[in-house]
Amino acid sequence: MARYTGPKARISRRFNEPILGESKALQKKNYPPGMHGKGKKRKQSEYAIQLAEKQKAKFIYGVLERQFENIFDKATRKKGVTGEVLLQMLESRLDNMVYRLGVAPTRRAARQLVVHKHITVNGEVVNIPSVNLRAGDKIAVREKSKSLETITNSLSVQSAKKYNWLEWEGSEMEGKIINLPLRSEIPENINEQLIVELYSK
Repeated sequence: MARYTGPKARISRRFNEPILGESKALQKKNYPPGMHGKGKKRKQSEYAIQLAEKQKAKFIYGVLERQFENIFDKATRKKGVTGEVLLQMLESRLDNMVYRLGVAPTRRAARQLVVHKHITVNGEVVNIPSVNLRAGDKIAVREKSKSLETITNSLSVQSAKKYNWLEWEGSEMEGKIINLPLRSEIPENINEQLIVELYSK
């Protein structure tokens, strides 16, 4: 089983954040899951804090352990601040871009749209969610998929206009990456420095 398919609320409660989408469980049970969740909080070690931050990033972007390690390894070889480059690489994945453009309500849904060949990149159908995109690339909904209820519903409530680094043409259902986002433009609550410190040990 490659992807996490368990209860989304459990992950949200573990990190006390809506990691996999909004969850009412956070409002009702604002403590960690499990029989000891309500107990006295134990002081976490430095390693545990760093590991939790990496796990959170993996869950947010839907990336497996080996994939994450490979992305981090590539980030260390690129110019720039490693932590920021790491987040840029995670953000530039096709499934994430489909989600950011508002074509899908969640990254999970975006991944499914890509796998089922509803998305094109620069005019070609691409069904690999992990493909890294670059500035100038165009992402569009495939012509015969434009009437899909999942897509139209998502586009009616979401908008790419809130991201300065993305451009969206609603009538064509096509988006363009203007540039990769700066760290300040990535809204995810991730302390990437903790991840860098974890892998530096």
